[in-house]
This record gives sequence, C-alpha cells and structure tokens, in this order.
Amino acid sequence: MMKKNDTRTDMSSLDLNEARAFLAALGEPAYRGGQVFEWINRRFAAGFGDMTNLPAALRRKLEETARLPRAALIKRIDSDDGLSTKYLLELEKSSIIEYVLMNYDYGRTVCVSTQAGCRMGCAFCASGVNGLERNLTAGEICAQVYNAQRGLPPGARAANVVLMGCGEPLDNYENVLKFISIINSPAGINIGQRGITLSTCGLVDKIYRLAEEKLQITLAVSLHAPNDAIRRELMPIARTYGIQETLKACARYAEKTGRRVSYEYALAGGVNDSPENARELASRLKNTLCHVNLINLNTVAESALKPSRRVNEFKNALAERGIAVSVRRSLGLGIDAACGQLRARELES
Repeated sequence: MMKKNDTRTDMSSLDLNEARAFLAALGEPAYRGGQVFEWINRRFAAGFGDMTNLPAALRRKLEETARLPRAALIKRIDSDDGLSTKYLLELEKSSIIEYVLMNYDYGRTVCVSTQAGCRMGCAFCASGVNGLERNLTAGEICAQVYNAQRGLPPGARAANVVLMGCGEPLDNYENVLKFISIINSPAGINIGQRGITLSTCGLVDKIYRLAEEKLQITLAVSLHAPNDAIRRELMPIARTYGIQETLKACARYAEKTGRRVSYEYALAGGVNDSPENARELASRLKNTLCHVNLINLNTVAESALKPSRRVNEFKNALAERGIAVSVRRSLGLGIDAACGQLRARELES
C-alpha cells in the first residue's frame, strides 16, 4: 500500500517515453526505461525486485524513487457456465473497484472500471449509487487488464478491452487516454486499438475532443432512448446534451476516424421498447455510420426498471429499416456482472 504522503513516481502510469525519461533523469541509460516498462506492462512484475535483468543498485534506486501500486483481490466469482469471472479489487486509498473477464467466441475480453464510483447517475446502473469517489490512475486501469492476464493459462491472451465497468471514461479523460497508450504499446501488452471499446454516456464536449485524437478505438455511446423526453428520465446527462447534439458529435467522430459508432440501447420494459420507439430510433440513425447494440436490461436491485420482452421485435424493426443491429450476449448474470453491482454489495456489507 502507498505510504502516507508518498511522493515517489507511480511507474505503472508512465508510458514508454516517460519511463525512458524517468530513468534518464536518474542518470541511467534510456534503454533501462524500456526494460522497466516491459517488466511492468508485458511481464506484469509485482515489484522492482522481480526485474532480474536490472543491476541490484538500480533496483534499490527505483525502490527509493518510484513505486508500483497494485490491487489486492478481495473476491472472485466465476459464472456457472465458465464464460465470465468478476473480480473485486481494493486499491490504494481503500478504493474498491471491479472488473470482468469474459470469454466470447471471438476471444477473451476484459471489462475495466475507470473510476471508483460514478457521478453520472443513470437510472439503470448501480455504478453511481454511492456517487463518485475518485478517478483511477492509468496504472490502476492497466492493473485490471494485467491481473486478468495473469490468471489465464500459458499462451492464452486477453485481446480485447472494453471500458464499460464502473465510471464514465470521458470524465477521467487524461488517465483513460494514457491507459490506452500504455496497453497499445508494442513494448507492453500490445492490445490493438481496434480491440479497445470506450463506452460513454455522451459527454459531447469530450467526444469532439476524442475525435481529434484520431484513434482507431470503437466509440460506444449509451443512447438508450429515441428522443430527449425518454432519455432525460433515464440519463441525467440528457438534460445537458440533447440527442441531436450527441449524434452530431458522434458523426464528427466517425468522420475523423473512419470508425462507425456503436450505440448502446438497453431495453427497459414499457419504457423505451415499443414499436414506435424502434421506428423513431431508426429514423434518427438512418444514413449514419453506426451500429446499434441492443442490451436486454439486467435486473438491478437499485433500479425499478425491468427487462423487456420485445428484444427480437425491436431488433427486427431496426434491421427492416436498414440499421445495423445486434443483441449483446449476456454473460455473468449470476455473478452480479452488471456495472457496479458487486461493488455496491461490498460497500453495503
């Protein structure tokens, strides 16, 4: 755990160039920074003592000037079908977060948290029940991926990352961008940008900013309604940014990156799942570079919203109108895998 008022540099949150510069500032050759970066981000070293190709004197110097904060596993829950595992971690400052490892046909995916808690207050999500505690550092987000990778069989790899756990990624913009840079580095775990999906409730100003980064990640926007009236009931962010404003920003992202935007649409029975809702949604998205990812709402104790019985009908209505659409396969329903559920249970206990 971090010492009180510890001023040592967090090496887990440095990208490759920063790691090289840090070692150079210690009077070491720049290539030593590359070695340290690789130990942290490819070999997943738990401490500087593990870095056996570094001189003993340098390892001692690193202990004095830098630190490697790591997460302590509190709980692990495996689904009955073996397709998903949820982990609950305690970080520095006693922050509790969760992440999920999911096994899909196309490969293993880690769903990471970007904040301890959340301040967005979406009606169907347990992440923000206790509000926002703090942003996670880039290293703390990386640690979730690395902890998941450590538990895989030899030769196995988590090739995809989705930033869809607790927190709003674009509300922690700088740390999230640094995280993407670190895990995308060929000197580290080297997860391709096209294997990374960032989910946002729709912070329009940050979507425009992200578009200018010209990354090749997938932008997933939580839409969840075909109009502002319904969306305001589900998502407080809709009182700041209307749907048209949001879609305009998403169009800019698609234009700048050439990547289609994925719109997440959680179907809540009797709220946003009618045939009229489907037709209205299709009319808004017509002729845009997009994909709709339908999600049948998880039952969350903290929410009065219930799952829909019209998933297939809604999907067919969109497809008939030329909208690319799929239904997300639900994993982990028996392990409190919906965002924030396990964390909420732990905080209540």
